[in-house]
Amino acid sequence: MINKQLKLAALLLLCTSAVFAQSKFDSPKKAPQIGFSGNLTDFSASLPKIGKVDPGFSVFFWNGITNHLDYSLRYNGLFSDYQKAGTDVTRYLDYKNEAELSLHLKALSDDHIINPFLTAGIGAGNYAKKTITPYAPLGIGLQFNLLSEGYIYLQGNYRLPIDDKKLDKNTFFSLGVAQPLGRRKKAVAPPPPPPPVVVEKDTDNDGVVDSQDACPTVAGPVENKGCPWPDTDGDGVLDKDDACPNQAGPAENKGCPWPDTDGDGVLDKDDKCPNEAGPASNNGCPVAAEVVTKKLESVFFDFNKATITAESSQALDDAAEIIKAASGENFVLVGMTDKKGSDTYNLNLSRQRAKAVMDALEKRGVSSEQLKSIGIGEQEATVAEDAPDEERQADRKVVVRSISGDEWNVYKKSDVPKKATPKKKK
Repeated sequence: MINKQLKLAALLLLCTSAVFAQSKFDSPKKAPQIGFSGNLTDFSASLPKIGKVDPGFSVFFWNGITNHLDYSLRYNGLFSDYQKAGTDVTRYLDYKNEAELSLHLKALSDDHIINPFLTAGIGAGNYAKKTITPYAPLGIGLQFNLLSEGYIYLQGNYRLPIDDKKLDKNTFFSLGVAQPLGRRKKAVAPPPPPPPVVVEKDTDNDGVVDSQDACPTVAGPVENKGCPWPDTDGDGVLDKDDACPNQAGPAENKGCPWPDTDGDGVLDKDDKCPNEAGPASNNGCPVAAEVVTKKLESVFFDFNKATITAESSQALDDAAEIIKAASGENFVLVGMTDKKGSDTYNLNLSRQRAKAVMDALEKRGVSSEQLKSIGIGEQEATVAEDAPDEERQADRKVVVRSISGDEWNVYKKSDVPKKATPKKKK
């Protein structure tokens, strides 16, 4: 019954030790430590009975070699009157010195509270004057680990003399404590190596791996999923930057064609009058002569006369302003008639009407140096003589032409005839 209880207690101690293992201790290997113990030595070797027991003490150094093997260096001081039978009494010592070097094989590593161990070593003592006697300590022990802050050792050794003529077999019992000189860090397993880097293939070397490249064999930017940007209209401006991707146009206009608002063939970017048609030679602006002619379409004459009607005043004002703005430009006022009537009459009437318009413009501040007037009668009339009057009205007009160079010198004010005698309605 007692044996079963002892076995159960031992099992509980081992289980308790295992609970604390790997969690409350510095390391599974013992750190260097120094300790002190109280000892009892029985030189009668009367096991299992105990004979005369002598007290003593020890100072020791204990250190781990591996997780399961330690070594210790021990000095024992023994207060004893022990003397080997048959030895010289005069050499007897009351205080005896011993030194031991031992190995300790532990059942568990040092990250457990309770740890049984076996001991084997070599020792020597001076039990008589000038005599050193060696012996071999063999034994068992129990170690209590106080969470790496300290240790308690309970030991029992059976010590065999190397020379039994000088020393009897004896038993040695010890209870001691030890304090670590330092802390041994628990070994930390190195982190696992990082997973191998898998380098994905990039066939077209555009920086987009094939698994993410919509065009794996044609290089293109990351923003377009590895595909080249398209240029639908082929104008050299990529669709991503082209405001008109389906119409070719220059890069300066964001890939759009330049507009020509007034349809005069001069693009708005070069057209100084983008809302008024005009020739390229005049930067896309209408020629002043054409504008003045347009204004003069609202100039009317009294019946069969060269007298300008009152309602023509605004048209003349506008025409005068346009001519004055065109400083340095010369204008010829050309009077025209329809085909009805004699050539001579029509020619004179056309000259008089042209002269009347020129005089009216000069009164409105136009320089006489800019103006000449001529009449050409029916020379440029396009409507037939027998056509209705409202149709022939299109040929009865004064137009303006811009003249420069030597041609200007052909026109003289003296060419304008005197007032013609009315002959027919015009």
